[in-house]
Amino acid sequence: MGRITLERVQKKFGDVEVIPPLDLTIEDGEFVVFVGPSGCGKSTLLRLIAGLEDVSGGEIRIDGTAATDLPPAKRGLAMVFQSYALYPHMSVRKNIAFPLKMAGMDEEERRRRVDRAAEVLNLTDYLDRRPGQLSGGQRQRVAIGRAIVREPAAFLFDEPLSNLDAALRVGMRLEISELHERLKTTMIYVTHDQVEAMTMADKIVVLRAGNIEQVGSPIDLYRRPRNLFVAGFIGSPKMNIVGGDLASRHDAAHIGVRPEHLDIVEDGGTFSGKVTVSEHLGSDTFFHVAVPGLDEPMTVRAGGEVGLRHGDTIHLAPQSHQIHRFDDNGLRIA
Repeated sequence: MGRITLERVQKKFGDVEVIPPLDLTIEDGEFVVFVGPSGCGKSTLLRLIAGLEDVSGGEIRIDGTAATDLPPAKRGLAMVFQSYALYPHMSVRKNIAFPLKMAGMDEEERRRRVDRAAEVLNLTDYLDRRPGQLSGGQRQRVAIGRAIVREPAAFLFDEPLSNLDAALRVGMRLEISELHERLKTTMIYVTHDQVEAMTMADKIVVLRAGNIEQVGSPIDLYRRPRNLFVAGFIGSPKMNIVGGDLASRHDAAHIGVRPEHLDIVEDGGTFSGKVTVSEHLGSDTFFHVAVPGLDEPMTVRAGGEVGLRHGDTIHLAPQSHQIHRFDDNGLRIA
């Protein structure tokens, strides 16, 4: 079981409050992603759950048991960090088994658990190698294996893919998602990469300055962001945000339109401007368009064969049923 509840949990460093009191429930078996810009408090929140930082107020419960004052080793959680933190002089088998040996587990049980974790992670053929003989992705799998053998109530991942190149990140993203499907264990995953959040999570927690801005499924956050911050953060490329007279025509202080919800039209349209940058991605092309009167270029997604170039004039019309409206406080207008 791995249900984790936070009740009015707060964190201060001296007089500086980095996590204002917040409430959050993570259900057993959920894959929850904490996402937000650098310095938003996501790693601090993870460390509070793990017990690596002391809370300044509030209560943490794991499966209904008070865990606020428990040391990390007593919480039944396993953490995987950015750095692999492997022992270079030990084999893969010994690295994975190390926490079990420190816990005094007998050798036969250690071997059983290591063999099972190695099979799950496709590491069986590498058990006798040392970390220096492995790729970055393989070393990360060893670090995950060391967490798996503890059979924790939940796994905590702190930006585990940040040290990998782009291709390895995609591969490991799939592997961690598949691992969750096999183990059905609660996973909490911290990242600043909203693409990772969108592709991996059952539930996303969007953080800004220690505050929870929105909690929901990836598709809920994408389709119905509750404020301008979430609207601008979730989605790649980000949502186009427009204020002024155009927004007021829709009875809003700001309106938002995602790049795929802007149609390229022959003439007229709501927006007209010149193409400043074209990003050709094969099946899709993203045009960045300088529109007079707007502070930032608008981004529109088009088919890969649209033949527009730098300096060409383009006319854009938002799909009326896909316009997001926000009030003066940046909150969504239902």
